[in-house]
Amino acid sequence: MSKSTKLLRVTYTLLLVLLLLAPALGLYPVFVMKLLCYAIFACAFNLLLGFTGLLSFGHAAFFGSAAYITGWLIKSQNFTPELGILAGVVGAGAIGLVVGLVAIRRQGIYFAMITMAIAQMVYFVCLQVPYTGGEDGLQGVPRGALFGLFSLASDTALYYLVVALFVACFLAIARIVHSPFGQVLKMIRENEPRAISLGYQVDRYKLLAFVLSAALAGLGGSLKTLIMGFATLSDVHWSMSGEVILMTLLGGVGTFFGPAFGAGIVISLQDLLADKVGSWVTVIIGAIFVLCVLTFRKGVVGEVQAILERRRRAASKPDA
Repeated sequence: MSKSTKLLRVTYTLLLVLLLLAPALGLYPVFVMKLLCYAIFACAFNLLLGFTGLLSFGHAAFFGSAAYITGWLIKSQNFTPELGILAGVVGAGAIGLVVGLVAIRRQGIYFAMITMAIAQMVYFVCLQVPYTGGEDGLQGVPRGALFGLFSLASDTALYYLVVALFVACFLAIARIVHSPFGQVLKMIRENEPRAISLGYQVDRYKLLAFVLSAALAGLGGSLKTLIMGFATLSDVHWSMSGEVILMTLLGGVGTFFGPAFGAGIVISLQDLLADKVGSWVTVIIGAIFVLCVLTFRKGVVGEVQAILERRRRAASKPDA
């Protein structure tokens, strides 16, 4: 096992321990849970952009639609939390399948614009249908009891459920990327014509990646509704798609931990600066983003990994 692999495992272990001890360390559980929801969203988006090479401008449609589905089923249909979350994930995946079938045959800016246009259609539907509460959103969603037995009214109980789902999501994405399926996705990202020449049905691989990304994004939206107790139009607005792109680029496209790190930066800044500067928080985050793009072209985590890789190669030259 290489030193970099050992260092990576130690880092992930320490981060997991920090997450488990966060309530005891005095960190506000609701804030950390919100951060983890957006980290799941960013990691799901990175599966599509970082490992498949597809830039979607409409991922808020999956995040927000799952938030509304889960909230409505739990509040109006008395679904238990696990069934509401499952329904939100399946619903987001189904919408992803429809969007993917329409958009996947296009590339580049055409693919991005199709996803954005369909996302705007989803936004209009959420605005008009009576089940979503229109401009007021879906308010007062109860947390309920997991499997009808374990109450999630306590922030601590819900916190560990969110941590468990985040870890499972992170490990699932890592398993997907390191599987033969993930290797094909990387080949499509690097050289799609070569993948076609080798006999791979590229459109099917991209469609499956799109559906998986949409479903995982829906998981983040469903958990967000359960935590905050509401779903609003901002969850399906195009600006939410812009935020997840910002998180991913800030942390590092194509890295495992980068999107989660980027989500942590953006959500933390929004939480710290919202009361102090109001709407100027968007300007400040935009300025930080421009600075990071100019300074860290591969994102913060991507640049750190590049530095460590250069040092490893430099240290191995004398041995060679």
